[in-house]
Amino acid sequence: MDEPAVSRRRPERGKPQAATANANALSSRFSPVSDSMNAAVADRTFLARSDLRTLALAALGGALEFYDFIIFVFFTGAIGQLFFPPDTPDWLRQLQAFGLFAAGYLARPLGGIVMAHFGDRDGRKRMFMLSVLLMALPTLAIGLLPTYADIGYAAPLALLGLRILQGAAVGGEVPGAWTFVAEHVPPRHAGFACGTLTSGLTFGILLGSLIATAVNARFDPEQVLAFGWRIPFLVGGVFGLFAVFLRRLLAETPVFEEMRRRNELVRGLPLKTVLAGHGRAVVESMLLTWLLTAAIVVVILMTPSLIQKLFAIPAATALGAGSVATSALTIGCIAFGLLADRFGAARMLLLGSVALMLSTYALYLGIAAAPARLVPLYALAGFCVGVVGVIPTLLVRAFPPAVRFSGISFAYNVAYAIFGGMTPLFVTLLMQHRQLAPAHYVAALCVVGIALALHRWRAAQA
Repeated sequence: MDEPAVSRRRPERGKPQAATANANALSSRFSPVSDSMNAAVADRTFLARSDLRTLALAALGGALEFYDFIIFVFFTGAIGQLFFPPDTPDWLRQLQAFGLFAAGYLARPLGGIVMAHFGDRDGRKRMFMLSVLLMALPTLAIGLLPTYADIGYAAPLALLGLRILQGAAVGGEVPGAWTFVAEHVPPRHAGFACGTLTSGLTFGILLGSLIATAVNARFDPEQVLAFGWRIPFLVGGVFGLFAVFLRRLLAETPVFEEMRRRNELVRGLPLKTVLAGHGRAVVESMLLTWLLTAAIVVVILMTPSLIQKLFAIPAATALGAGSVATSALTIGCIAFGLLADRFGAARMLLLGSVALMLSTYALYLGIAAAPARLVPLYALAGFCVGVVGVIPTLLVRAFPPAVRFSGISFAYNVAYAIFGGMTPLFVTLLMQHRQLAPAHYVAALCVVGIALALHRWRAAQA
């Protein structure tokens, strides 16, 4: 197993000495690599039935939660027509609808930081249940929400509030889920656990795409506007509530229970401790998250639209190939997670970053030369995006257990809010000068991933 470099620095002038001392004490008591606190499972070399059950329920809940969050984007056209004044220009209605979608991303850091605070102080399981409940109820409410024709401007304002709640929920879900599953399984299986959970999250994106396609195929445009758009939200809300029930069956993580038994939970603000003593881990985790956003946003989410414009690929063909790529991604996350357990997370980050770079160039260059090869090339690229399944393992190992939830949540959510929002704009601007701009952007972040992998690898050998 490769071990990450742990940030141990001297207190800087002007910083509270107590917070830094607390952080250093945590670093010395808890090993972020070996998870010595996880004595209940550390000696096992196999995944018990309870571990597999935990992974299955966590992945299922994550898939449903990501479905609830992402389904909005597939119906922005209908939502724009129904929730804004009818005399609004089409381009403005579309822009406003995407603005509502983006509001969910802007709410992620705050929601994630608040939920992580209580997750480190009061328990992982409570926040794990709260995140899916906080997603299910707004999703169900969106499906029942009156439109502009019924309540005027109160409709878009209510929709904005519900999207903010959804964003807060997903901000706590992702880092909380990675922490939860990694602390439940033996440390040598953390890669598989995090990869499986990440696979579940990406499956939620695929599920949203398939449900949206089915609704639009089953109903004509007038029926979609009349009632069809509500169906995916209502279904997502109901299944989200079911996921809340399933998560009640899960137990608190052995790591947290052991810290609570030994009265060694973090005192004060966990985030303050993270920022005071784990600055390097935060920066490295944010860079890893940037790589994750480049892979997901560019290769999976943007490429179906980009190849329509760049290579005149029909919309149905591009979207179908995108579904194939997302399916390959769900498999790739598990595969890379298993390989990380076998060969080390840093090694697989290195190899996966190289594979992602090459496969992305192969995709764009290959389509330009032979459009008929779109599906196999996109499937290969989607599988290589599965390297993102290794990143959660590295994030989990970057922080000691007592502040792990807060450390991951801050780094991941802040980086995703910044880079996730910046990526589409930056890539679009670059495409005005370079047709291969999407591949260049992904390649640049792959170089960052390679550098971080080499740094982690050297640190493990020291």
